[in-house]
Amino acid sequence: MRKIVFLIILLSASLISAQTKYLIYFKDKGVSVSGSLHKSSAIFKLAEKELSPKAIERRKQVMGEDNYITFEDIPLSENYTNQIEQLGIKIENKLKWFNAVSCYLTDAQINQLKSLSCIEKIEKVRVFKSRTDENQLINRNNSVQQLNKISSPTSLNYGDSRTQNALSDIPAVHDLGINGEGVYVGILDDGFSWQIYTALKDRNNVLREYDYVEGDNNAQNYIVNGISHGAVVFCLMAGYDPGFAIGPAYGAKFFLAKTEDSSTGNKDKHYEEDNYAAALEDMESAGVDITSSSLGYTEFISPELSYSYADINGITTIVAKAANLAYDRGVSTFTAAGNDGASYWGVGNGGIDSPGDALNIITVGAVTSNNDVAYFSSRGPTYDKRIKPEVVAMGSGNSIPLSNGVSYGTGSGTSFATPIAAGIAALLKSAWPHLTNAQIRKIFLESGDNTANPNNDRGWGLISAKKAISYPNLSAVNDVYKVINKIFIDANGVDSSTVRLNYSIGGSSFQSVSMHPVNFNYTFKYNYTLPTTITNGDSVKFYFTYQTTGGAFVREPAGISNYKFSYGSMNISNITSVKINDEIPTNFNLAQNYPNPFNPSTVISYQLSAPSKVTLKVYDLLGREVATLVNEYQLAGSYNSQFSIINYQLSSGVYFYRLQTDNFSATKKMMLIK
Repeated sequence: MRKIVFLIILLSASLISAQTKYLIYFKDKGVSVSGSLHKSSAIFKLAEKELSPKAIERRKQVMGEDNYITFEDIPLSENYTNQIEQLGIKIENKLKWFNAVSCYLTDAQINQLKSLSCIEKIEKVRVFKSRTDENQLINRNNSVQQLNKISSPTSLNYGDSRTQNALSDIPAVHDLGINGEGVYVGILDDGFSWQIYTALKDRNNVLREYDYVEGDNNAQNYIVNGISHGAVVFCLMAGYDPGFAIGPAYGAKFFLAKTEDSSTGNKDKHYEEDNYAAALEDMESAGVDITSSSLGYTEFISPELSYSYADINGITTIVAKAANLAYDRGVSTFTAAGNDGASYWGVGNGGIDSPGDALNIITVGAVTSNNDVAYFSSRGPTYDKRIKPEVVAMGSGNSIPLSNGVSYGTGSGTSFATPIAAGIAALLKSAWPHLTNAQIRKIFLESGDNTANPNNDRGWGLISAKKAISYPNLSAVNDVYKVINKIFIDANGVDSSTVRLNYSIGGSSFQSVSMHPVNFNYTFKYNYTLPTTITNGDSVKFYFTYQTTGGAFVREPAGISNYKFSYGSMNISNITSVKINDEIPTNFNLAQNYPNPFNPSTVISYQLSAPSKVTLKVYDLLGREVATLVNEYQLAGSYNSQFSIINYQLSSGVYFYRLQTDNFSATKKMMLIK
């Protein structure tokens, strides 16, 4: 009997080893959908049931009251998934955004699946081959490089973590009582043995954890080279162990996703694309405001599946597409730039992996405690010439917890810079809950120390929590962004009775008005609602003045510069900053879509030399409208709009896209090949 059992075990092991993970794409979702989804339709309501109230609220903020469900959100057809399971195949991940499932398959099972009429294609899941990893950069002693020139009056005791916090001005924000409270953050990593760490246990801030590798609700992991990578990342963002470690967003709530398999050790660490995409889908549906990841995909175990530099364009890889879809739904997404700055990938000293190339993700590089770019920090640009990384934070010699959960050492890597930047985003969202992810991204680019000359070494520069929190922002009244909001952070105090907003409309003389103070813990929030007589498109310039409690006069911004925005838009610029990506074009222009031909998505770029009402629509050969991609008032600048056929049931052929502004129109054609 024992021999028979042993034989069965051997056969089972042989069967498992012969299986490879695949993505199975369906031809449709089993329902008829033409054009946009109607809020009153049964399909809309079915998709809505899979979203938490917090996710719906966030989506409405950026997608509108009636359009917060798209084709991607429609659940997979149960009929189709049942057909797969009836063949004895276990579904690992269901990816509704991609209308696909992932499964481990044998060659015989693939042949069986090809006979199903509902299946469009079957592709191997790419499994990433580990490259330069933070585990190679760990120092297990307790010495941390100190930055003595930085000080803060905070009452918190950061211990050796003070350097990494102080470099990004985090203590000044903690002094205001801002700690990430009310914000939901999702972290994707290799597992989180957080219960053994003094800085993480007994905190009651983990709302959910899930292991996408093993398929259970216990996202623990193996200890590799003396650390639990995911727990270290978690601690850097939200740890609270006074005297040793405090993270920026220790008051936030967290969703933890194990998407990487480190069970065989660092030498054979597996990162699978479908796990990342599935985790982002689930986190977005659960209502997270921010996601943070450390992984990157470029070179894979099967060389024929590896991406080329041309694929690092923001729209090709599954993980970049997933990040784009999460951003479209209002999530602020962060990821590490990678640790290949000393090697060659793409161009420059070491290129960005995906999803760091995603269109609106904030990719984070690493600097030393002296604010020098770390030698290992990966650089851009992306293949389509976008600057990467966006910002940098300390990621060299950081104080990190070791595997016993009590001791601390030092470690380096962009994975350790990213949770600091994402934690600052949580502080920003906590201070100003009305901010959209687009506003958060804009404020981040304005809050670095390199905004006047962004580049592919450090992006827009070292992110400052103090600058981000105190940067002015806009909130809406009846869908019009006309309320100017501000927090002042001044070590010398602020006399609230002297705070004034000075603004000019359309080049007119500046008016000076008192701002309305609202008590906010140890300081004040200030706001002012602009008059209703202003019309959309009017240029608004402004600056603030106040006196410190000692009577000193302060102007912000200093000197003769001003803040600026176009009335009706949501983003504010400091007009002294010159940004390559934000330079005002000299002409209106509609570019050829890229890639072309395309399948399943393409990007349409256009430039506006002046503020205007903008529509961008797609038509078929008969002139019938297929999609409205843009329909809003926009500032002068350069824009990218993504068109994905996943939202629509389209056949191969020629389509047209048309840009219409107040004083310009242009039409170009593009080719869809399925």
